[in-house]
Amino acid sequence: MTDTTSLSEYLVISRGQWDKDRSPKEIQAAIDDFYIWHDRLVSEGTMKAGQRLAREVKIVTRHGVVDGPFAEAKEVVGGYWFFLAGSLAEAAALAAQNPCLACGLTCEVRPIEGERASAFKLSNETPENFGDGE
Repeated sequence: MTDTTSLSEYLVISRGQWDKDRSPKEIQAAIDDFYIWHDRLVSEGTMKAGQRLAREVKIVTRHGVVDGPFAEAKEVVGGYWFFLAGSLAEAAALAAQNPCLACGLTCEVRPIEGERASAFKLSNETPENFGDGE
């Protein structure tokens, strides 16, 4: 088992859709290989299990609730899980081993921010010029 005391948590988001030129048999082989890889990393303590996401979605904004999905095929989020790794580069190297990449899916790897959000600190939600001149 991996020593998790010096490791950080990274969210891995599975994106995209299967290559149209791949047969269901090829895709199923990649899926089967994924679960072998997944189970090994979970048992080693390098990965925390996540889940596949259903197709249904609701988008909630200040303007109300709208049914989806709306994303382009390349932006479709199919599932998520977490890596425990020493760096973003190490987590990306783990994601690069995902057997489903060969059939068209991609992985987005993001460090988990340990701090609470603040309007006074640059984050993903903060526009770059936010607060200038104030």
